[in-house]
Parts: sequence; C-alpha cells; structure tokens
Amino acid sequence: MKKFLMASAATALMAGGAMADDHAVKLGIILGFTGPIESLTPAMAGGAELAMSEVSESGKLLGGKTVMPVRADSTCIDSGAATAAAERLVTSDGVKGIMGADCSGVTGAVLSNVALANGIVMISPSATSPALSAAEDNGLFFRTAPSDARQGQVLADVLMEKGISEVAVTYTNNDYGKGLADSFAAAYAAAGGTVTTTTAHEDGKADYSAEVGALASAGGDALVVAGYVDQGGPGVIRAALDTGAFDTFVLPDGMIGPNLETTFGDEIEGSIGTAPGSDAADASMVVEKVAATGVDASGPYVGESYDAAALIMLAMQAAGSVEPGDYKSKVEMVANAPGEKIYPGELAKGLEILAAGGDIDYVGATAVELIGPGEAAGGYREIEVQGGKLETVKYR
Repeated sequence: MKKFLMASAATALMAGGAMADDHAVKLGIILGFTGPIESLTPAMAGGAELAMSEVSESGKLLGGKTVMPVRADSTCIDSGAATAAAERLVTSDGVKGIMGADCSGVTGAVLSNVALANGIVMISPSATSPALSAAEDNGLFFRTAPSDARQGQVLADVLMEKGISEVAVTYTNNDYGKGLADSFAAAYAAAGGTVTTTTAHEDGKADYSAEVGALASAGGDALVVAGYVDQGGPGVIRAALDTGAFDTFVLPDGMIGPNLETTFGDEIEGSIGTAPGSDAADASMVVEKVAATGVDASGPYVGESYDAAALIMLAMQAAGSVEPGDYKSKVEMVANAPGEKIYPGELAKGLEILAAGGDIDYVGATAVELIGPGEAAGGYREIEVQGGKLETVKYR
C-alpha cells in the first residue's frame, strides 16, 4: 500500500483547548487555523468541541470521564509543520485520539509520521484525496467525508445534466487538487464531456493572469477551480472575471465557504459547486450551536467534525478503554448498523446503550456510514450561486 514520504519537522502554531485537567481524556483537534482554508476551520473545531462538551456534560463516558480538546495548527499545506504539531499533541499533551487533519497532504503526513508511529487513532472530517484510501494505516485512520473519487463523479454528473460538455480545469498543486482533478477528468470523459486543458496553480500568488490566459486559450463553457477558498482559487476567479475569460465556475468543496460569497457575490451568478452533505441526516443543531458561539458556521465540514469527534468517544465507550489500540476496532462498529440510531444531541443516549452492552448505529449530523478501510460512503450537496448566495439545490 502507498506510504507517504517522511515530512521534515518544523515549528507549528498550536492553540490550546480547555484548562488543564489531569483526569480528563485529551483529544487533539488538528486543523488549518492558518493557511488556505483558515476561514473554515474555526467552525470545524467548534463542531468537534461541541461533541466533546456534550459527552463531558453527560457524565456517562467510562464512569464519568470528561474530555478536553487540545488544538493544533496543521496549516493545511505544510507537512513538516503539521507533523511537528501532531507530534506535540501526542508526546507533550498526551492525546488519546486526533480529530483531523483537514487537508489531504498534511493528513497523509500526520498519519504516516505520527499516528502510525504512536498507534494513535485519527478521524479526518475533510481530507478527501483518493490516495488516502491506499495509505498504510494499521486500522488507525478513518474519515467522515467521502473520497474525491466520489466527488469527481458527482461533479461530472452535475455538469452533463446541465448541458455543460466542455470545461477547462485548474487545480491547486497538491495532493487534494491533483487527486480531485484526475478523478473529475476521468468521470467527465466517461460521461462524454471534454476537458480542454488542465493546469496546476500555486497558492499565494498575487497575479494569476498567466494561468488564466492559458486556460482561456483552450476554451470551455466553464472553468473548474479545484482550489482553496482563502488562497489561489479566488485569485484565479478574479483574473478570469477581469479578463472576460470565463463567467461560470465549477467549485468543488475546497472553494465552498462564506468568503466566496463575500468576495464575489453575484459576479459568479449561476456557478455550480459541490460539498459533502446528506438529506438523510440533519446537521442544523450542530451548525446552530456552533454559530451561537460567534463563529461563522455556514461553511462545509462542521457536521463532519462533530461526527468525527463523536465516533472516537463512542468507540472508547464500546471498548471500555481510552487507549487507541483498544478502541480502534470499535469505530466502524458504532458507526454502522445494527443498533439503535443515534442523532446529534443524543451522544449521552449512545453512551448509555453501549455501557449496557447494546449496539448503536451512529447516524450523526451527516448520515455516517463507514465502508471499506475506514472510508465514508457519503453524499453531496449540489450548490448553485443564486442572488450572490451559495444555495443547496439538490442532494446526490
């Protein structure tokens, strides 16, 4: 199976969780609090911390244990910094599991360099690269968002149904962008669509006119931007709008977030997007409670983060232990049937059933269903920009 290259250690910013409590179970939250999706991660962390608070307040985890979150910064893009931050979570903070990481490249680095070496369970709410499906993980890695192998197919289906049969593609030059671009291109070609050109872009540039010029010369009915909402993606869109190269954009999950609305509004009216989501579950309670803390929770992966943290704690209860080697085999058991269905806000109920020796089927905020080696089955929201707002128009 594919192994990720060893990432060099580097200094990383870490945000602390609650006040120290030697009797609490510590869980790490490693997300890109700085970097190309920094506008999304506060709400994602809030979702995970909501689940932890719910369990702590219930007093039902393993005879009354509380849970203390410890934050660390993955940066989303710097594998060395993410590895150093994760190592600190394990060796200094003593976490018993990790909710994260977020972006695919840093998630692979943390898995191969920290989780495997230390036997730590990690559940990512948003790392979607298909390459992670083949990563060596010793049963320690799970994700609550589906692989981009699925998202590429969904994007292709949406475009063909809308009669968009020719597109140009640009992707952020990393594991996430390349994996998604390849998945989409294969599915789109199989459906009869034509990719006129595919071009990588680097994040953090001030000017993307050269990249857009090359994309425009190849043509297409729309431009697929597989990038990040707080980095290169908006720069590409702005250059395309300013030059008149494209006026319709196709926006996968990394581009979906409130900053997209703020930056462009109805300038990208009619553009199309996708983000994980299901009409078989209701994440509204999670979103509302996180938003009540003053965080903008309108972006993706808030429910997936709540679910990732919840699965760790429920698996601990099922195993009767906080040790990852004991509870890693219980994650899939608590996530899937058979058992009583458990929804957001019902973690105490799930803990009670497990303590009594019963079975649960954790539905959570995102209709969790684990398939294969820790993979999420997952559905997607089809999104359109309507009146300058990101509106969900269909579930797939």
